[in-house]
Amino acid sequence: MTELHQQLQGLWLPLITPFRDGELDVASLRRLVRHYAGGPIDGLILGATSGEGMSLSMGELEGLVSVVLAELTANSRQLPICLGLSGPSTARMKETLDDTCDWPISGYLIASPYYTRPSQRGLLQHFNALADHAAAPIVLYNIPYRTAVNLTNETLLALAAHQNIVGMKDCCADRAQSIDFLARRPAGFRVLTGEDAQTFDALSDGADGAILLSAHLETKTFAAIRTLLHQGNRDAAQAAWRSVAGLTRLLFAEPSPAPAKHWLWRQGLIDSPEVRLPMIEVSEDLATWLDAEIERRATVLQPA
Repeated sequence: MTELHQQLQGLWLPLITPFRDGELDVASLRRLVRHYAGGPIDGLILGATSGEGMSLSMGELEGLVSVVLAELTANSRQLPICLGLSGPSTARMKETLDDTCDWPISGYLIASPYYTRPSQRGLLQHFNALADHAAAPIVLYNIPYRTAVNLTNETLLALAAHQNIVGMKDCCADRAQSIDFLARRPAGFRVLTGEDAQTFDALSDGADGAILLSAHLETKTFAAIRTLLHQGNRDAAQAAWRSVAGLTRLLFAEPSPAPAKHWLWRQGLIDSPEVRLPMIEVSEDLATWLDAEIERRATVLQPA
């Protein structure tokens, strides 16, 4: 069992990438890492969907990893880091694995090839080829509503047999498929949900944890939900979930991560809500709703 295999559970944060004036905002990035290093997170995903990874150059991606690791070290916090990757070409993905093979990361989160829509046999060969090639363990990312292909459970079970594939971020959006895989997965194969709005159900069904954009906010509450479920305190877990369930809808009311960036900007954790085209900042209407919810939560949480 690899180290990542053991670490792949609990609450992981798919960290947003702060920008300012078109450039990586290193000062805001350091501030973010300091903030979350003191919280109950179990790992970080860098440069994936929430981190706008497809808009980053390789140099920016390497800088992102370097800054995050340096800030974690400065704050005496050791966290596993997975690098988010995706691409429609197996050969080019292998080249990216080569380019990143000596980076100080724990593993890769790799989505299915987008746009090309390969068959299940093609997906099996693609991921096996990457797993054979990668210098670090791979976590599969099944998110068919973005990639246009679904990894079926039969394909997932075949891939789970590869010693360098240690788990999955599950965004299949089909609870029946997820429950079936959880029941049939090999021992030790980790499953983390990535469906923010379905977190409570997925954890109740047996997922090992969650990778949640929404956990940029109310991090302690999201972490507590899993802890309470593990303790058998379902009522308290459900109450905690009800307190944040609305956030998981609000933060995806427009394309992510723009709503989360707006919230973090209003909180002062990042200096700008900037995103990169084709992503755009939130609409005026959503900004008004977000600001109202920020104010409401601040008021509710103020001591009497």
